[in-house]
Amino acid sequence: QVQLEESGGGMVQAGDSLSLTCVGSEFIPRTYYMAWFRQAPGKEREFVSAVDGSGDGTYYADSVKGRFTISRDSAKNTMSLQMNFLKPEDTAVYFCAVGTWTEVISTKMKYWGQGTQVTVSS
Repeated sequence: QVQLEESGGGMVQAGDSLSLTCVGSEFIPRTYYMAWFRQAPGKEREFVSAVDGSGDGTYYADSVKGRFTISRDSAKNTMSLQMNFLKPEDTAVYFCAVGTWTEVISTKMKYWGQGTQVTVSS
């Protein structure tokens, strides 16, 4: 059972940047994708970004494309999300998750972190 722990959330103003980090408690096979999802109050959890085992294959929701950058260090079981030009609509709890590509598409990931709050004020 892989445990995931997110860090780096906080409260910022619109236009600012934040970097989130996710650390896995044990080795995460390269066959698994690591991904970020987010859930705003009153809304369903949504996909933000994913990265494959090599770190070269990256995927983004249209709403964050060009502003967020995902990266992965498989040797350290870590994943990061650099968030630039943050907007108030980026306010949500951000979750780290691990799973197959099918699980990424369905948002039914194999392992989830507890989440970290990101709040962007206007």
